[in-house]
Amino acid sequence: MAVDFDVVVIGAGPGGETVAGRLLEAGRRVALVERELVGGECAYWACVPSKTLLRSPEVRAEAAAVAGVSEPAHEWSALRDYRDHMIRGLDDTAQVRGYREQGATVLRAEARITGRDPWVVEAGGERLTAANVVVATGSEAVRPPVDGLDGVEVWTNREATTLREIPERALLIGGSAVGVELGQFLARMGCSVVLVQRGPRLLGREEPRLGELAAERLRGDGVEVRTGCQVSSVRREGDGTVAELDDGSAVRTDVVVLGAGRRPRTGGLGLEGGGVELGGSGAPVVDERCRVTGDGLWAIGDVTGISQFTHVAQYHGRIVADVLLGGSRRADHTGIPRVVFSHPEIAAVGVTAAGAREEGIETAACEFDLTASLARPWTFETEPTGTLGLLADRRRRVLIGAWAMAPLAGEWIHQAALAIRAGIPIDTLLDGVAQFPTYSESLVRGLERLEL
Repeated sequence: MAVDFDVVVIGAGPGGETVAGRLLEAGRRVALVERELVGGECAYWACVPSKTLLRSPEVRAEAAAVAGVSEPAHEWSALRDYRDHMIRGLDDTAQVRGYREQGATVLRAEARITGRDPWVVEAGGERLTAANVVVATGSEAVRPPVDGLDGVEVWTNREATTLREIPERALLIGGSAVGVELGQFLARMGCSVVLVQRGPRLLGREEPRLGELAAERLRGDGVEVRTGCQVSSVRREGDGTVAELDDGSAVRTDVVVLGAGRRPRTGGLGLEGGGVELGGSGAPVVDERCRVTGDGLWAIGDVTGISQFTHVAQYHGRIVADVLLGGSRRADHTGIPRVVFSHPEIAAVGVTAAGAREEGIETAACEFDLTASLARPWTFETEPTGTLGLLADRRRRVLIGAWAMAPLAGEWIHQAALAIRAGIPIDTLLDGVAQFPTYSESLVRGLERLEL
């Protein structure tokens, strides 16, 4: 029997929840189909558990760097219990009940699009019809083609963020944000960590200097960082694993942790047979309103392959909800912040110098040591560090890029994000007045160093 809805949302992660919640508030008939847990990857296996785990060793390191404070001890069992509390014991019962109380139909099932005009979605034995379908199925960890990987213990972000015990040895494949965060966490919890990055530096999509600073910090925490090489094969040996690298060396480990990126999750959705255009990564191609087709198919968040961040998925959800409710918003991905929750935090926004050159932009850039110009780093810790880099468009006299590695950088990078997104003139930014002493003062100090 067909059930008619205004919208069927496939995937109940941050993006799917955003669009479903706003449409329910507006009185629309909504079906929410989720194959796993309402809340998605972010709530249970990514952002929430990882940042919860990272905070404990961060506080310990901060205490060691502050005058007059004894370094606290780790209590892994207490941290693990709080992590379990934050991910709700992998139980979404309350979330499902909440949506049903708002009037949504919630199905725990795989979904497949089997028709259009109107759209038909089959899920859990139900045949759902709707004027609009929103695909919000997220992404999944890339499993690199390493010989023998299926025969050894392998963790993706899911196993790593729900771990029960800290391993003695870990080999991380990939120098992305996941690799940097997990590498530092495991090392600070007493694990012997080797991080292997195929490219010449960590955080390959950011400014090269950030990759250098990240590697320097990880090495300071005891992580063996190896760039310019990759794992060619792995095999079981005794009670552990031996990984052979393409430079001829070998690494012994207890677990292999994957941090080699993510890809859109579109398998089984039926998009290929429905006349939907897919990009090279398998992501549905969307327009500026996140629309896949003009007759009511939409895609949001990681599945689009555009800026795979929770905050972008939520932004896409707001865009689609607004359009479905009669608005005319368009997605603008200018000035989206990117944060690595290492210690200290790494944050970036806008384009890199290499990206600006590709666009033919004449730039002015600066990098400076925050400890040489600000008082706040010295009130924050006894041996402070901190670096900020800025990139400006000479002709337009606006900021187009910024990056930082410093305490709380993930918070104060948003000033630069707003300046880039809104195109605020540098002369206006230079007239800003920041609270003293704060890290936020660094924006004006940096802009004063730009040779425009």
